[in-house]
Amino acid sequence: MSDLTHLSLADARDALTSKKISAVELTKAHLSAIESARILNCFITETPELALKQAAASDERIAGGQAGPLEGLPLGVKDLYCTNGVRTTAASRILDDFTPTYESTVSGNLIRDGAVTLGKLNLDEFAMGSSNETSAFGPVISPWKRKGDPGAKIVPGGSSGGSSAAVAAHLCLGATATDTGGSIRQPAAFTGTVGVKPTYGRCSRWGIVAFASSLDQAGPIARTVRDAAILLRSMAGHDPKDTTSVDAPVPDYEKAIGASVKGRRIGVPKEYRLDGLSAEIAGLWDQGVQWLKDAGAEIVEISLPHTKYALPTYYIIAPAEASSNLARYDGVRYGLREPGRDITDMYEKTRAKGFGPEVRRRIMIGTYVLSAGYYDAYYVRAQKVRSLIKRDFDEAFAAGVDAVLTPATPSTAFAQGEQGSTDPVEMYLNDVFTVTVNMAGLPGISVPGGLAANGLPLGLQLIGRPFDEETLFSLASAIERAAPNFDFPQPWWR
Repeated sequence: MSDLTHLSLADARDALTSKKISAVELTKAHLSAIESARILNCFITETPELALKQAAASDERIAGGQAGPLEGLPLGVKDLYCTNGVRTTAASRILDDFTPTYESTVSGNLIRDGAVTLGKLNLDEFAMGSSNETSAFGPVISPWKRKGDPGAKIVPGGSSGGSSAAVAAHLCLGATATDTGGSIRQPAAFTGTVGVKPTYGRCSRWGIVAFASSLDQAGPIARTVRDAAILLRSMAGHDPKDTTSVDAPVPDYEKAIGASVKGRRIGVPKEYRLDGLSAEIAGLWDQGVQWLKDAGAEIVEISLPHTKYALPTYYIIAPAEASSNLARYDGVRYGLREPGRDITDMYEKTRAKGFGPEVRRRIMIGTYVLSAGYYDAYYVRAQKVRSLIKRDFDEAFAAGVDAVLTPATPSTAFAQGEQGSTDPVEMYLNDVFTVTVNMAGLPGISVPGGLAANGLPLGLQLIGRPFDEETLFSLASAIERAAPNFDFPQPWWR
């Protein structure tokens, strides 16, 4: 085989099973690709020795007929997942050289099933960002180039920008990611990859550095819908260590790929057709409707009237939870410590130096909305609005809608420095189509819809009923089959 990094995860699995390639060969090909792509800054920490050791063990298990579902498949791990013996940074200086002595449940599930872990992927600091520009380890550069603008450094989306860029650049077969307000689906849309945000509770959050605990959810990014389905089956499952983890069977999602969508009712929410929505995004949405209609689905217009409140509500609840979760980083137990004249001075200096500007901004917002006199006015009211947002979806599903189709993002990817430098709200608007899914705890998937006139990928989002990821995979695979094919970028970075 010419270039092993260009295999899909499913094809690599089959090649390993039939012993056409070895796990060590496959891993070496990806390690070489990572080495030649450091200019993209996808990885914060590379673990080649560990990967080769895991690959050799996989080859032994394959030879012994004891292969797991992901045996020998090289993956990247977002650096928000704690990994036993491997530095975990959350892309922040405050964690310094923190090296966990335990493995997050989700990354542990992948290793249990035979995956080879190549290293820790870059992200926005503490997953707070939509462009991967807030990382303390520098921004990630997307492998994609904008037509007629070869000098622009395109962002891969955020916060899981290292994951999406590494998958799009063929540095790994798939990657773990997390999604608090769109951090899997938006970077997937920006890079032409597939990103799945499962139902809240489908994947354990144990061992994943917390941003906003009632919104955070782990999920995969891959190059095809089938590959994402394969990964999610291993990532999901009940975990007694996470009280929000749901004790429910995990289906074989791969069986949903290619399943008929005839008769499925697809809701198209009129409130998502925002003023100023670009003609190109609106056109993609209409095209997505037609693709599903051609596949036999029934299209119905629905109303989600509280959608217009979702973004401001999200930016009250998420910072409030972040300010609470990040209170633990005080320089006492682990991570960075800056000396001070007393303990209060040490706290202040440590947190001022350890956190970046965006994280400090969100901590301040969160602390403000939780403070005496403002708690009821902001936080309690936001939680009430959140209930209304969820009720909108409940009513749509009760009326017989199987899934909701929307754009994934309001635009294609932009270049570094083009958004948010003077007004952070400009950057927050990137989440306008995705935050409702987290607020309601629903599953969502971003699937590529083709390329825009500027040569950059566009994505469509499907939102499903709770714990009905199978329907999303079948609908997403129908869109994947109908959408125009495109090639991932040629390796200009080598």
